[in-house]
Amino acid sequence: MHVEFRPLPVAPAPDDALDDPVRAALLGAHAHLAERRGRVLRYPVDVAPFLSMPADAGPSDWRDAAALAGEGGEVPLTGPAVLPPPGWQEARNVPGVQLTGEHIGGRHDPGVVRLGPADVPEMLDLVERTKPGPFRPRTVELGVYLGIRHGGALVAMAGERLRPPGWTEISAVCTDPAHRGRGLATRLVLAVAAGIRERGETPFLHASAANTPAIRLYERLGFRLRRTTEFRTVRVPARERIEGRS
Repeated sequence: MHVEFRPLPVAPAPDDALDDPVRAALLGAHAHLAERRGRVLRYPVDVAPFLSMPADAGPSDWRDAAALAGEGGEVPLTGPAVLPPPGWQEARNVPGVQLTGEHIGGRHDPGVVRLGPADVPEMLDLVERTKPGPFRPRTVELGVYLGIRHGGALVAMAGERLRPPGWTEISAVCTDPAHRGRGLATRLVLAVAAGIRERGETPFLHASAANTPAIRLYERLGFRLRRTTEFRTVRVPARERIEGRS
């Protein structure tokens, strides 16, 4: 498979922002979307499900997280492995990987199309059938999303999600099962990466550790493993537990 590596416009950005890319993005490029209570930050629920706790989270921070999510709500945790207080139950914990593309230049592709709000119903339908990860009705507002159509129907897409300083995450990489094996994901990842590079930023991405085909694809394109991680979600306990009355 031929992959075009164009000259990189800038030196790679420092990668400490990738330790908690949700927080870094909500304090930076996505600050206009941030919902805040105390030191807890999150995206609007129709944009993305992510919430960021401070690394030294204490009881008041967990109360703020509970207020944002609501009783019985789920709180996806990102960044440092903060431990919830008693009463909070882990809803899920999926091993994952974070990969960075310091040496990827990307490649523009005349066969891809820019997707926008009018395409959201088709995008949501494709996500429902392919399960690439969280995608909400307003996720398209986070960055550039590109797609490939066949016979007028959207059959593959990828786009930009988190944007910590100097970096942009490539996300929602998915292909309709009937159109897999044709290199559509490769074309889209490289096309999204080309736009990221033109802004002087570096692409990165996340994947489930169990999704070995996707990881192998990304590594062939030049992404490298930066760290292993966990996609953890905890559930807000009943109010009396939050307030310490039980």
